[in-house]
Amino acid sequence: MALAAATLLPGRAMASPFREITWEDLIPKGVPYGEIIGPGQIDAVNDTWVPQFDENASKVNTGLDGKPVKLPGYIIPFDVTSDGVTSFMLVPYVGACIHTPPPPPNQLVFVTTEKPWPSESMWDPVWVFGRLSAKAMTTQIAEVGYQIAAEKIEVYEWQ
Repeated sequence: MALAAATLLPGRAMASPFREITWEDLIPKGVPYGEIIGPGQIDAVNDTWVPQFDENASKVNTGLDGKPVKLPGYIIPFDVTSDGVTSFMLVPYVGACIHTPPPPPNQLVFVTTEKPWPSESMWDPVWVFGRLSAKAMTTQIAEVGYQIAAEKIEVYEWQ
């Protein structure tokens, strides 16, 4: 019996400290998805569309604040060096914020990374691992509900 328990320990020790979450987890329980209301407006300075959202759009899941998470998504680059992307918006679907109005703030995560993500892999879906901060910020393309300082980024493998 003790031998069986001992053989389980290494597996537990190797378990990921990051909790896998989905985009739905970023919306507090019982809060409907933030809907775009009204026509919005054009930001002529940044040449972007600024949608108007209802009050649910900025409600964040504070239960995830400070938690180590693993979240899949797509990269909208902000800071790009010769080594790759060092800050980006993580979005739930391809083209968000570029070809369509941005999702609600509670569906956007601003990511910074010390290890640049290679530019040639920028359009691949990724997993971002890091401590989630339920801290709003404003970027040049959208209001953002969350931030992560990435500890690891890897290509998302379809299963």
